Amino acid sequence: MAALWFALDQWTKHLVVTSMTEGEQVPVLGNVLQLVFVRNSGAAFSLASGATWIFSILASIVVVVIIVLARRIRSPWWALVFGLLLGGVLGNLSDRLFREPSFGLGHVVDFISTPWMMPAIYNVADIGIVSAMVLFVLLTILGIGLDGVRHAKTEADPQQTPSGEIGHDEQRRAGD
Repeated sequence: MAALWFALDQWTKHLVVTSMTEGEQVPVLGNVLQLVFVRNSGAAFSLASGATWIFSILASIVVVVIIVLARRIRSPWWALVFGLLLGGVLGNLSDRLFREPSFGLGHVVDFISTPWMMPAIYNVADIGIVSAMVLFVLLTILGIGLDGVRHAKTEADPQQTPSGEIGHDEQRRAGD
């Protein structure tokens, strides 16, 4: 999934860079979907545009953590989460590393605009990252572990602390 999502992201960015001029707007479905070619030096909504190098470092750390955690994944749903996340992070990281203006400071190519939904311009990598986060939250709420097993919530014994020890008040009462 990561390789597929990364490839889709890079292919679509290549199409945009080679067929559009920066700032160009192409309506696809009126105001529902537009292609708008911009280069983003920051994070989502162009926040922290002067901190591109920090995003490069953070993305590199995320890639390493995902690769390390990948060995523990036994659930196809969690594999999808980490695949979409890894593909998306690698897509934007490769822009930061290899696009202008320089290594580690490159600007991410964004081109998808849905003005009716949000005032942002994003790309396929961003869709993968956001989809992964939505699935992450859903799987966490459902209690599905990396092993694919749904872990039932158990009610804690009010007499015990989170460590499993009897609380201080209970010890004092037991001694009376």
